Amino acid sequence: MKKLLLLLLCVPLIGIGQKTGCISGDCKNGYGTYDWSNGDKYIGEHKNGLGHGIGTYTYPSGTKYVGAFKDGLYNGQGTKSFGKGSGFEGDRYVGEWKDNKKHGQGTYTIADGTVYKGLWKNDEFIGE
Repeated sequence: MKKLLLLLLCVPLIGIGQKTGCISGDCKNGYGTYDWSNGDKYIGEHKNGLGHGIGTYTYPSGTKYVGAFKDGLYNGQGTKSFGKGSGFEGDRYVGEWKDNKKHGQGTYTIADGTVYKGLWKNDEFIGE
């Protein structure tokens, strides 16, 4: 019974001090930091409340994208490094993106040293 009472008293405290949403700057039309409740974080330029311009998007797994955004999606030149828990730990892609997909010239390096360098289309490697 004591454990149940203690649990009921502590549950309302979970999440206290964890701010989500726009935590600094101007996340509508400017430069700001936006945190999501799932642990995702975006720091960079915003337009109409979305990542637009240059920014950094970090996932709880440690995966990080640094580069250009348009309408909240990876678009333009950028680098994505995959962290622990992503299923692609240690992999890295440097190149062009379109709507969150590898698209254009880019280099994908697998953690074991294997390199795919050349043309990408809709997340698929086309070749050199």
